[in-house]
Amino acid sequence: MEAWSLTTILVCFGGGIMGAAFGALFSFVICGLVVLSGCIFILGGGSDFVLMQVGLGPVFGPHIGFGAGLVAATYSAGVKKNHPGGSAKDILSPLMDTSWDVLLVGGVSAICSHSLLQVFASTPVINMFDCIALTVVIIPLMARFLFQKEMPWGNADSIKKHGLMGTDNYAISWAPWNAPPARIAVLGLGAGIFSGAIAMGTKTILDPLAAAGTVSATGAFVVPLIMAWAVAAIMLIGINLGAGSVQKFPIWHCQAILAALAFLLFDSLAIAAIAGVTAAFLQEFMARLFYNHGSDHIDPPAAAIAVGTLVLNFANKFVG
Repeated sequence: MEAWSLTTILVCFGGGIMGAAFGALFSFVICGLVVLSGCIFILGGGSDFVLMQVGLGPVFGPHIGFGAGLVAATYSAGVKKNHPGGSAKDILSPLMDTSWDVLLVGGVSAICSHSLLQVFASTPVINMFDCIALTVVIIPLMARFLFQKEMPWGNADSIKKHGLMGTDNYAISWAPWNAPPARIAVLGLGAGIFSGAIAMGTKTILDPLAAAGTVSATGAFVVPLIMAWAVAAIMLIGINLGAGSVQKFPIWHCQAILAALAFLLFDSLAIAAIAGVTAAFLQEFMARLFYNHGSDHIDPPAAAIAVGTLVLNFANKFVG
């Protein structure tokens, strides 16, 4: 699709409305399912349309469906006061039972996200970030300021009470079961090795297909990068639909994509493992910086993916 065509803008608008209606987290799960399907199509020698235009593009990419769900939830809780869960941090609840303007805000925010993504992707240095992840952070930060009247780091009283990096013994933590340092390290290690191995295996399959012209060069690079991320995204359905201890699934799509990128850049499973651990701690840092003290959801994995991608790209450029 042409980035600035009327068709593309309309597709973004519709995807944003649907993302708000479904709720942010369920939209992300759907995105993961579409991305995994797109990866399978390419591994079978097929087109990259489903992966690049639907799963990661203007139809229902993370910046479209998930991002719209975040912005709509912030508007619903902060302005309309009709959020089903009562808080913009609740990204599990679908927003269909709110009001028409909440859904409309989702559609408009998706157009804004798409537009900002095009700017990021064409701007030197900025395009060394993961631009989709960066968009998923910036647009909700703007919504936080507009609809919750908060700064990026959240509520000043909470920061004064607990300290910016404080968690009140994980009481205010994003995904507290995911937060203790020992668990962070071990999960990050496992996710790094797992994701690096998937990147290694899929790259071995796709490189010859790309060389023969059977699949696109873009698809041959993106599938190894994103496939483990898609698996991790799909797993979040357990958080969306579970309750109590059943809900405490690991959140590791940040570790997955950064470890895969590390493998693709440096051709080392050991470096992928290190990237997985580092990404896990970076994700928790972003939660403490942007999420814990806020009134809405600024996504810690997206923030960590954006920054981690920049670091890996710089390392590859100047050290690799």
